[in-house]
Amino acid sequence: MAGLKGWEWIIILAIVLLLWGAPKLPGLAKSLGESIRVFRKEMKPGEGKKDSDKTADKGDTPAEK
Repeated sequence: MAGLKGWEWIIILAIVLLLWGAPKLPGLAKSLGESIRVFRKEMKPGEGKKDSDKTADKGDTPAEK
């Protein structure tokens, strides 16, 4: 993708506008941004769990009979 020049990006953008239409693009960009944010959050070790999840993991041992 590094070999694409400015006019090629304009053509790609025009094709995307024709396929999805201008009203749907903001929603598409929002969902793409949220997906990237979730992906980055999951890639960081230890930051994917909330505090409540960490305390719940401690109590997951089976009860003794």
